Amino acid sequence: MVIIITASVGGGPSQGQSAAPKDPFLDTAGHFFLGVSAVLLASHAVGFLATKLGQPRVTGEIAAGILLGPSFLGAVAPEAAGWLFPDSVLPMFNGLAQLGLVLFMFGVGQELGAMRLRGAASQAVMISQASLFVPLAAGVLAALPLVDRYMDHGVRPVAFVLFVGCALSITAFPVLARILSDLKMSRTRPGQLSLFAAAVGDGGSWLALAVVLALSHGGDPMSVVGTSLAVVVLIAIFVGPLRWLVARWAERVPAGAGAPALPLFLVAAVGVSSALTAALGIHQLIGALLVGLIWPREHKAAVAVVAPLATTAKTILLPFFFLGFGLTVDLRSLHLDGSAGIVLLCLLAVATAAKITGPSLVARLTGLPWRESFTLGILLNARGLTELVVLQIGYEAQLINEELLGLLTIVALATTLMTTPLLKLTRYRDESLRQPLPLSHDPAVSAARTSADPVTAKRGGHGSG
Repeated sequence: MVIIITASVGGGPSQGQSAAPKDPFLDTAGHFFLGVSAVLLASHAVGFLATKLGQPRVTGEIAAGILLGPSFLGAVAPEAAGWLFPDSVLPMFNGLAQLGLVLFMFGVGQELGAMRLRGAASQAVMISQASLFVPLAAGVLAALPLVDRYMDHGVRPVAFVLFVGCALSITAFPVLARILSDLKMSRTRPGQLSLFAAAVGDGGSWLALAVVLALSHGGDPMSVVGTSLAVVVLIAIFVGPLRWLVARWAERVPAGAGAPALPLFLVAAVGVSSALTAALGIHQLIGALLVGLIWPREHKAAVAVVAPLATTAKTILLPFFFLGFGLTVDLRSLHLDGSAGIVLLCLLAVATAAKITGPSLVARLTGLPWRESFTLGILLNARGLTELVVLQIGYEAQLINEELLGLLTIVALATTLMTTPLLKLTRYRDESLRQPLPLSHDPAVSAARTSADPVTAKRGGHGSG
């Protein structure tokens, strides 16, 4: 039995949208390009405002997606929202969002693949396990008194409480990578350890979610585990020849040459790998991440094509991912009465305390100073859109009802928004926190990144990564 863990980030029609553009001057293509312009301008403007308020730019981009959805634009000007984002153009936006997300995840995988855990491997693994299991256990305990009120009929209680635990154990891997980049913390010890812990921990969370979905539908969890092992074997068969092929090709291409052949091959490889992992029953982002991990870093020609694609994904395509979230969530529908408000505060407190204290204590016990340990825990507390995807999956599987979906959505947003204010308590910009892990990055990667980023070059290579 294969459990498909995938979700569209483009969203469906929001309230106030029309099924087709009814405009004598603009056809579907016209509405599409007008919508593209609106999304990019809003994303840039609100992202810039977020940086002025001390938040990372990605926080503003998330806010821009919400503002363009039914929570704001659809509420104050529903006709304008329907005219700007009719149903006919939403699949196009979804395609841009998916492409941007997988290309960005390729870049994250390429950065992770460049790391060499010298003397920090056991520490990183222990932190990643604490980041997964401590909030998972805390979420399960917090969900026990919520079964009667928030569990849909016909769902096994064990599946419900495990799902809540999975949701609270998530770290928003793509958003965390953006936060680290925006705050120029990608090369710090807390930044690199948090990214590694998020990658490993979220992999475990996705596997746990597959087991929970199997339980909720009466399936055998062992069949899910067997499927996952088969997926690992098939992926290894796929990525091995790919790495060999790109390496042989890159050896014969001088640095700066080979365009557009290598970029085209990279995008095609990401697309095929993402489709393969989605078809095998795991999230398509895993496929993009794997291509990044195996992409050759010892050849300048292969490395040189990464930076332009990563920049395009971050600045042009990812805003459509945030738009998709904004179009599917209507924050006006949340009604926080007395008991619901108490539940929200309890869930937020449990999620924050477990995600910060667990990894922080393990980091301290394994030799990291207290301030860096606390910084690490704060970074891992950013759940963002990854948890929102998980929540949507659980809601569609009828594991939770609409009310709990709204409450956990607020938890996801709040834990992301509190990241930068809490980091200020640790004085994360101090030089004592700017020291890198005893990790090494391949020289070709560092050289390509430095040449692609003038700010990094001026700083001697200690940039955002």
